[in-house]
Amino acid sequence: MKKKWFSIQSRLAPYIFLTHFMLLFLIFTLFPLLKSLALSLYITNGPKSQKFVGFENFIFLFDDPTFHKAIWNTMIYAICSLGVQLPLSLGLALLLNSRFLKARNFFRFSFFSPHLVGQVFVAVLFAVIFMPKFGLLNRTLHAVIDTTIDTKWLGNPDLVMPALVMTSLWMYVGFNMIYFLAALQSVDRELYEVAQVDGAGPVAQFRHVTLPSIKSVTVFVGVLTTIGSFQLFELPYVMLGNTSGPDNAGLTVVIYLFQNGFISGYLGYASAIGWSLTVGVLLISLLQMRLTGTWNSKD
Repeated sequence: MKKKWFSIQSRLAPYIFLTHFMLLFLIFTLFPLLKSLALSLYITNGPKSQKFVGFENFIFLFDDPTFHKAIWNTMIYAICSLGVQLPLSLGLALLLNSRFLKARNFFRFSFFSPHLVGQVFVAVLFAVIFMPKFGLLNRTLHAVIDTTIDTKWLGNPDLVMPALVMTSLWMYVGFNMIYFLAALQSVDRELYEVAQVDGAGPVAQFRHVTLPSIKSVTVFVGVLTTIGSFQLFELPYVMLGNTSGPDNAGLTVVIYLFQNGFISGYLGYASAIGWSLTVGVLLISLLQMRLTGTWNSKD
């Protein structure tokens, strides 16, 4: 009898341990996802007023100029993140991976630490740095260029996005550096020795040894950066004073979702924006993996 009861316990134990996770997943993840998918098919005015309209919310997205503006801003931010942030992260990783650099652990922590403080704190900090008259950036420019003209970084539609990109660089370059550093440390040193014997210089070694060896990590960081860029919300929202900036220059897709869902009360339209963003990020991520050869259609 005891053996039978012990056998039953052994079979049920994994499911019992998974029960808590499954309950939390069903309540806080699966149900909201299904609810938002259902809401995207309704026109809503608050949580109680609903009218079924089918796919009209998604159709309206194609003609919504504000949504187009949000997509454009988010795409620009994502392209800048991939084109500037990743090369800087890789460059720092190469520098810190050098055997001749002293106090490497100190520099690693110094470059990574900005990511630990959170986007809200960073947004408040850089909102002060970008202040027109007394901001650190303008005061530095005045000292270097010897001018009295104040640049309104967050008040000029043409400078809002560069300001957001510079802020994100300070926060995320060190974070992505950790991934590249771990990848570089796993590269077999014998490959470099063989390359040196064949007469390969530093540039050739980087091209033919380093890059192929860290390709999988590079693709992972690229996809992760793309997803994070399309989820941008706290940084511009706080920096721009809970607005989308002048002429919607800082409007992102998630901010537009927030404005429709939680300020205007159009939960159905906000859900349609959210699901469009989800599908768009999925397609872009798959395209990145396909173009880099990570995902092969024959597999």
